[in-house]
Amino acid sequence: MGRLNQWWHILLSLLVVLVPTVCVLWFMTEAVENRRLVVRRALADADYTVAQERLDNYWNLQKLEIESNWDKSEVPAIAFQRCVLQDLADCVVFYDAGGQLIYPAPAQSPFSIDEAPEVDWSSIEKLEHQQQKYEEAADAYGEIAAKHGDPTKPATFEANLAARALTGQARCLVKADRKEEAIAMLLELLNQSHYAEAIDSDGRLIVAATELRVLELVEDSSDPRFQNIVKRLTERLNDYHDPLLSSSQRLFLMKRLQETLSREIEFPTLEAEVLAAEFYEANPRPSKDGVVRLTQTPELWQLASADGRAIALFRTESVLSRSIKTISGRELKSGAIVEPVPPGESSTEDAVLHSSEAGRFLPGWRLARTLEIGMQQEPVSDTQIVAYFWTGVLVIGSMSIFALIIARSFRQQMRLTRLRNDLVATVSHELKTPLSSIRLLVDTLLDDDEFDPQKVREYLVLMAKENNRLSRLIDSFLTFSRMERNKNAFEFSKVQVSNVIDAAVEVVSERFESNHCRLEVSIEDGLPAISADEDAIVTVVLNLLDNAYKYSPDEKHIVLHAFLQNEAVCLEINDLGIGISKTALKKVFKRFYQVDYRVSRTTGGVGLGLSIVQYIIDAHNAEIDVQSTLGQGSTFTITFPKVPSE
Repeated sequence: MGRLNQWWHILLSLLVVLVPTVCVLWFMTEAVENRRLVVRRALADADYTVAQERLDNYWNLQKLEIESNWDKSEVPAIAFQRCVLQDLADCVVFYDAGGQLIYPAPAQSPFSIDEAPEVDWSSIEKLEHQQQKYEEAADAYGEIAAKHGDPTKPATFEANLAARALTGQARCLVKADRKEEAIAMLLELLNQSHYAEAIDSDGRLIVAATELRVLELVEDSSDPRFQNIVKRLTERLNDYHDPLLSSSQRLFLMKRLQETLSREIEFPTLEAEVLAAEFYEANPRPSKDGVVRLTQTPELWQLASADGRAIALFRTESVLSRSIKTISGRELKSGAIVEPVPPGESSTEDAVLHSSEAGRFLPGWRLARTLEIGMQQEPVSDTQIVAYFWTGVLVIGSMSIFALIIARSFRQQMRLTRLRNDLVATVSHELKTPLSSIRLLVDTLLDDDEFDPQKVREYLVLMAKENNRLSRLIDSFLTFSRMERNKNAFEFSKVQVSNVIDAAVEVVSERFESNHCRLEVSIEDGLPAISADEDAIVTVVLNLLDNAYKYSPDEKHIVLHAFLQNEAVCLEINDLGIGISKTALKKVFKRFYQVDYRVSRTTGGVGLGLSIVQYIIDAHNAEIDVQSTLGQGSTFTITFPKVPSE
């Protein structure tokens, strides 16, 4: 009946708010709609004219600026990099006077082994690939390299031949499990200046491909050779003054270096290179009519320079953002908002009044005009709408605040009642169990005419365990009470994690002395101090160790590990227990929640341990994470914030 009365009050509060709210909203809707009709008639076509002029001026200037940024006497790759870094476009491709693509640059004329008839490549390749005689093949490649590797003749056919032979020799050495020799050979190749312009059979720069191969072979990122080659290759890929490196090889190496070897490496032009490759593949004969036009690549737009030799590329979101920024540079006289809309799309906003063409540089685009909230209107209508609006706001606001106060009061009372009932029931049940056990043991002893010392000792041990269980329950309830009243005061100081672990292990050491229990403690050397209340953190570790002990099977193996990760100190408690389901993982830190009530009835506990842990961790601005799999155990990880250096 009490619960029904509560719902009755809540429903009444909602009704008191909803009825006037509906009436006020209807009244305001009618007023705003009438005002909207007035504004539609009042908006001038000058808004569109001003917006179109701004867009035409911007895109025309953009086209001229892209053309002026390319000095026809310089390498197109340099102009490409400059335009991208200056954000003139998302990407730019360049053509020569005959309409042939010159950037993205095609590969160089490939090096052909047919030009060296004195070298029996087929026999060597047969040794390597068919007969798999890697040692012999390596020696054969080495002979070719030694014969043609003349350092006095750089960038010649001889250099190409020797460089290819050296890479083949290194490849065979790797297959023959002589990786270090192969690495040394490739590094020697990179240090020889007469191989700087050598190309392979596909027209690719051999030194660039060799640098990537060295990184793949070294693997260890801490190796000085690895770091040196990464720096060297990164500088090469970001240097657009080198005409020997084709754009396709540059793009491949950028992706490979970033995705496979080091995601931290940044290439400012990588996205533009990808865009250029996609555009050229899908648009072999692009339009050069000098307007922003959609290409064959989805969501990609092009703008050709006046001479048609430079084509700027923009993604749809880029065209939108640039156009919006251009239009919104100054307010329109009517107070309306004009926004561009791509072809095939339409604004679904109720505030859209009308649309018009976006100008000669954006064919197919439209300008949608909407009202700006708070725009200046006619004095009479403005006064009426303001009066309606503020009246509605005051009525709805007052009723909402009143209903909110009532609802919060009821919700708090219901929460306190529910919490009190749960606490009383839980306390009664949990305290009764150890007290009953102690009373039974005492009565059993008193019933004996004579005390058997061994029996007395056994019973006293049992009573001590029940007394400890009772003490833990009382401590949990007291901590919970302080949490509810926000009375827990923590004394923060610099604390060594090893001290916390030692204190916790000392408390639980007796419990883990059984033959079937093993507590493994691992502490990394040189861990920095943390800012914490030492006793509180010890309580956290004890609660987690207690849970790991209770929810592990007969063979208990628990690992307590302290380590440093991303400059933050972490504590990890891992067990091989029964695990926690995905559903239960969302509730484990709630008060009174217990994953397995059968285990709790046997070992004791009221479901407050993890809620206390969460409370202490939050007070320390730390984080706790739990990973678990049913039947395989759980791992709780605490991450403390970094202590600022003094």
